[in-house]
Amino acid sequence: MRIAAGLILLVVTAGVAGAGPLDSPGALKSLNCAACHGAGGQSPSDTMPILAGLWPAYFKKTIEDYAAGRRPSPEMEPYAKQVLQLGVDDIAAYFAAQKREPTRVKADAAAAERGRAAAAQCAGCHGARGEGDQAKLIPDLRGQPPGYLRHQMLLFKEERRSPGDEPLKALKTLMKTIPDATIADLAAFFSSQR
Repeated sequence: MRIAAGLILLVVTAGVAGAGPLDSPGALKSLNCAACHGAGGQSPSDTMPILAGLWPAYFKKTIEDYAAGRRPSPEMEPYAKQVLQLGVDDIAAYFAAQKREPTRVKADAAAAERGRAAAAQCAGCHGARGEGDQAKLIPDLRGQPPGYLRHQMLLFKEERRSPGDEPLKALKTLMKTIPDATIADLAAFFSSQR
């Protein structure tokens, strides 16, 4: 009897001691995301974006676009549909609340320096260092993995990312004028920004 009472007391006090990392409404719902995007959205990969600290409205639009096929991705479409079913607002709030740590993937320093000069043409929308514009849903590029950034820019250039998305037309036109080597430099520059 004493042992059972002790176990009950232990369970009750453990629950009172404080919230754990999975106690927010979106934490459990986001566990599938961790397989590719890392725990808490801190991607360890060069090819997967960091979701931690992502603005909720941007996250939600991205998920809706993947789920509807407006942003084609055979890998992401089923997961995006799952996120919508589980509760995109909870998951978006969870990732937004996570402190964003810059990628651990090192960008080539020489490429980043070349990208600094080339980034002037991106500053009008993304800001001088790639900080983005939350009100216009222009993402913060700083500290994202360079491989991911490079791949996304190439998708824009090839008209394979968000085809038909009218607000992105000017960006895609610009990307078509940028040589692939400069795109790699831009990716290195924005990845190196903190």
